[in-house]
Amino acid sequence: MKPTIASTLLAGALLAAFSLTSVSHATPPTRLVVAFPPGGPADSLARILAKELETELKTTVIVENKPGANGAIAVNYVMRGATDGSMLFLSSAGAIAINPSLYPNLSYKPAEDLTPVALVVHTPEVLVVSPKNAARSAADYVAAASKRGEAATLASSGVGSMPHMTIELFKSQTKVDFLHVAYKGAAPAIADTIGGHVEAFFGDVSGLMPFIKDGQLVALGVAAPARLKSLPDVPTLAEQGIPNVEASNWYGMFAPKGTPAEVVGRLNQAVRNSLQSAALVASLASLGIEPSPSSPEAFRELVRRDTGKWASVIKAGNVRAE
Repeated sequence: MKPTIASTLLAGALLAAFSLTSVSHATPPTRLVVAFPPGGPADSLARILAKELETELKTTVIVENKPGANGAIAVNYVMRGATDGSMLFLSSAGAIAINPSLYPNLSYKPAEDLTPVALVVHTPEVLVVSPKNAARSAADYVAAASKRGEAATLASSGVGSMPHMTIELFKSQTKVDFLHVAYKGAAPAIADTIGGHVEAFFGDVSGLMPFIKDGQLVALGVAAPARLKSLPDVPTLAEQGIPNVEASNWYGMFAPKGTPAEVVGRLNQAVRNSLQSAALVASLASLGIEPSPSSPEAFRELVRRDTGKWASVIKAGNVRAE
């Protein structure tokens, strides 16, 4: 029987539909989960990275914000995800390396429930003050604080946050009993530092750069092993006679437990390739940070090392979750 035009068109439509379905099944969208609300540094980083990963993975990358419970909501969501590479978690060091010691009854165990894929960036902590403060170096600030009868105030973005951990290290090395003022997030802490309601603040460089650039805050020192390219004139704390205060709220990529090694390898290469993009490097530079690619093994070792480090700091400082 000779095929009619209608039957030919129908066959073509069915073939096209089948092809689209096959492609859809072959390359499902990838979900990139972030444990923070939209608009913050973590969300900005996720969206910058997602754009590049779409090219590398040849599929849509959807950023999903799952804030709350100090990262537990996001981690539990990721843990239930597929292990085919379509579920990823961009996490800060806090949820992975600090929370296990801060919350004894944590609903997840990062070392067991998540698979490290790649380190993405380091975001070192920076000590800042208002321009109205007389201190122009961390050494100045410590010297003035040590001479006062009352404790100098030093703010963080919350109990157990990376800025708080940095304060605990800072106190132990300077032997000065600063009054820790814990805020619910970096934004109010920055606002009160600018306003002079607290004297100083330790914060992630990515969140502080806009305020440092426009002169609302003065950077006194960086808690890093070397000076930052984004703040070349700001010495490290070690350069100022305050050693062993190194803290970075790094961000890294994780997949659910059980993700096969070959999938992890493919994802790692996609992240590494993405971090070489000129557009991504420029976007990160505007936040004051640089790409920090790594192998899955090196990232796993960083997680292990930092988990032990912050466990010791939490114990020594008798830090308790609110």
